[in-house]
Amino acid sequence: MTNLNKSIFGKTIELSDEQKQTMEVVASVKTTTRDSRFPTQNQANHCWNRYNEWLLCLKNTGDEDGCKNMRQQAVSICPSIWTDKWDEERDDNVFAGLKV
Repeated sequence: MTNLNKSIFGKTIELSDEQKQTMEVVASVKTTTRDSRFPTQNQANHCWNRYNEWLLCLKNTGDEDGCKNMRQQAVSICPSIWTDKWDEERDDNVFAGLKV
């Protein structure tokens, strides 16, 4: 990080603790890996599959913390409006995917 600051600003810039924490959060954000089952640019099917894989993990293990990574993969590839809608549908027991 300091090398990047030096190359951009010509000098090393000190970051506050809050800025350092923000940079750590940004650096830890990850998206789902490429899935050869979904080779096209349109990733809607990939999104739906990742969301249901997360639900399958919940159904099989019952451990939300253990399935947190799968939830992150689904959230990272799906538009938030879709995941919010699906979460609401699951709460109302009208979700078309897997039932947990």
